[in-house]
Amino acid sequence: MQEVDHLEELESFSLCMHGGTTRLANFCFPILWRRKMKKLMFGLLIVLTVASMLLAACQPKATEEPTKTGNELDRAFAGEFKGTVVTMAGPFTDNDAVKFDESVKSFEEKTGIDIQYTGSKEFEASIGISIEGGNPPDIVDFPQPGLMATFVAKGLAVDLGTFLDMDKLKANYNQSWIDMGMMPSKDGNKILAGIWGRVNAKSLVWYPKAKFDAAGYKVPTTWDEMIALSDQIVADGDAPWCIGIESGAATGWAATDWMEEIMLRTTSLENYDKWVKGELKFDSPEVKHAAEVMSELWFKEGYAYGGRSAIATTSFGDSPKAMFEDQPKCWLHKQGNFITSFFPEGLAAGTDYSFFYLPPIDSAYGKPVLVAGDIYAMFKDRPEVRAVMEFFTTGASVEGWVKAGGAISPHKDSSLDWYTNVVDRGVAEIILNASSMRFDGSDLMPGEVGAGSFWKSMTSYVSDSIDLDTALKEIDAAWPK
Repeated sequence: MQEVDHLEELESFSLCMHGGTTRLANFCFPILWRRKMKKLMFGLLIVLTVASMLLAACQPKATEEPTKTGNELDRAFAGEFKGTVVTMAGPFTDNDAVKFDESVKSFEEKTGIDIQYTGSKEFEASIGISIEGGNPPDIVDFPQPGLMATFVAKGLAVDLGTFLDMDKLKANYNQSWIDMGMMPSKDGNKILAGIWGRVNAKSLVWYPKAKFDAAGYKVPTTWDEMIALSDQIVADGDAPWCIGIESGAATGWAATDWMEEIMLRTTSLENYDKWVKGELKFDSPEVKHAAEVMSELWFKEGYAYGGRSAIATTSFGDSPKAMFEDQPKCWLHKQGNFITSFFPEGLAAGTDYSFFYLPPIDSAYGKPVLVAGDIYAMFKDRPEVRAVMEFFTTGASVEGWVKAGGAISPHKDSSLDWYTNVVDRGVAEIILNASSMRFDGSDLMPGEVGAGSFWKSMTSYVSDSIDLDTALKEIDAAWPK
């Protein structure tokens, strides 16, 4: 091969020499120079290729780990990721941020991984800038899955199903939590985009326990029993229900919660999901039926304190206070566990007030619970980030927060003994015993609907300004085309 090359070079040089000195300078020497350079460059390329292969073979295993699955948490506890940092961003600020840091402290001490959480009250406005700008934190804590879904649809989130053990996940979560974490990615296929951390429930009916018991009332376990109790309270001269949906610019959101509760109890989860996506219209028979069931309870003569006309003008936070007068003006109030912060001071949970699960309507749909909570998504794929995400799928990740108060665990390996107050323990028990769960529907709908026409048109309907058919058509009309 070398001999052939040399012959070609000599022939080229000989031909060039027939052109005289000028040709020698301008043409012959450049030809020979290019041939020499090609050989040198080819040799250099071979050397560099071999060197890079040897260098890659010598790299530590940690650089290969993003393709390895299922053992990052064990490796973390073995100390392999000591000294690494995992960044997080989310809405936790002030006391919540402190409680979150405390809840992961033991994990950090055992593994040497530093979880750096940055909370912001403007989280929803700022997170899109960092994610779409190509500089996301490793993990993002979303207070609701709707916002997260927009980034998943753009292919920006990591598919957790590529490394989490799905059998372990299904053993430790109600299937509904997994279903709510599955979202379509850029190619249209669903991926496991998020796992749930701290959660809470909305399917609660509060009552003034001491006076309730003294009146001889019994906690209902079915919808029919709850209606019978309501009729009994009316017969005794009081209004059974404390209802208010006024909330400033957000007036009407409490009505949407009731609609979501009844949808879960009167139709399938598939229909609920279609409704949230806009595939099942508001004026469909299923959704209209849910509104009619709500109307029967809200507008029945004597049922709501102050009557229908007072519902839209009574603040949601003030409405339960009538339960705690010397002689209750109303006895039942449906709301999430946050409502206790609006109760009069000096009341003791479990003594002065308590709650029960809003009963099912149709046994075919089990015992569903309307929930809210924090869902964690992953945006950078490194072994230590995988380990933290796997840790978040365990009850241990929120144990400290549960014991400090203010957090409910969705994990089956959590213990009711962790809860230090009767409200949190009772809510946790309802969540763990639920047959199914779905997130607040209006929070998942486009803003024009969920925080727009849904609130507005339901308020107009409750105020008797428009009829139900008109309200449902108005909501549908606002859906983005």
